[in-house]
Amino acid sequence: MKVDYIIVGCGLAGIAFCEQLIANKKSFVVFDNSSQQSSTVAGGLYNPVTLKRFTPVWESKKQLALAIPMYNEIEKRLNKKFDYKVSVKRRFTSLEEQNNWFARSDREDLSTYMSTTINKNTNKNIDANFGFGEVLETGRIDTKRLILEYKNFLKSKNLLKEQAFHYNNLQEEDEFIVYNFVKAKHVIFAEGYGLKQNPYFNQLPLIGSKGELVTIKAPDLNLDFVLKSSVFIIPLGEDIYRVGSTYERDNKDNTVTEKARVELLTKLKTIINCGFEVVNQVAGVRPTVKDRRPLVGTHKTHKKIHVLNGLGTRGVMIGPYVAKQLFEFIEFNTALDPVIDISRFA
Repeated sequence: MKVDYIIVGCGLAGIAFCEQLIANKKSFVVFDNSSQQSSTVAGGLYNPVTLKRFTPVWESKKQLALAIPMYNEIEKRLNKKFDYKVSVKRRFTSLEEQNNWFARSDREDLSTYMSTTINKNTNKNIDANFGFGEVLETGRIDTKRLILEYKNFLKSKNLLKEQAFHYNNLQEEDEFIVYNFVKAKHVIFAEGYGLKQNPYFNQLPLIGSKGELVTIKAPDLNLDFVLKSSVFIIPLGEDIYRVGSTYERDNKDNTVTEKARVELLTKLKTIINCGFEVVNQVAGVRPTVKDRRPLVGTHKTHKKIHVLNGLGTRGVMIGPYVAKQLFEFIEFNTALDPVIDISRFA
């Protein structure tokens, strides 16, 4: 079997790179063993404003310009829905926060995304005496369903190998990378936190942070927007809401914990005052980097081996942006943005 690319990993990064290859009529095969869960347990929000300090998300305008059309294209091809337009509102806890919001919304890089109208709280089951600030051009990608359906699509084309990738079996020839039965011009490692086991790139400063979310059923909450406070509350329909998320630096497994559950529910109870039932809890390790920028580029000595990783907490938005940069870097020798190029750690 001869292809242009081998891709290792079928999370948000891997899918975004697949889309680059499809758009540019390149052949490929994907290896994925479902060991990494950060994409499938993500909140899936795309939101151009950091809601802790009201600052712009890095390159958010460029990211959204690529991400939304990409997800829409996947929806059309697969005839499935993944992109849900939903408003994101930040709960204010003081007049000072309201004033900070207005001050920030005057900035050129934020004025497009921050409404200057204070939304009054009309929901008796939410504690928000100071109202909400609304972020514009937001939504949610159903990442779990996206990954499931995308894998089904790849399987239908015989492009997915559901098996672990064994680095020792990777061989380099003059013009090709050879892995078992596959000859390729390039291999892309998009393994998320699994990169820590990768002998080609495990020296990169991928820190990783474990995140846990709970899913609740709250029939009386009647919330039709994403509410961001000390936790976010994402409506999924039929009185189901996703609540998250925790950040754990020391524990790097996918096991849910009572500690995280207590933390999330304690914070939730300071925001809502109606009854609810916990119906699920999930955990995954986000591929976070010490400088909070992705890891993109080519191995220093193995020039056919590349990395696409470190999407952190915003993989939905960042994935398409960095995938395009890596593809054009490989195919057209276009320079990578220095802040994502792995050579910054040389």
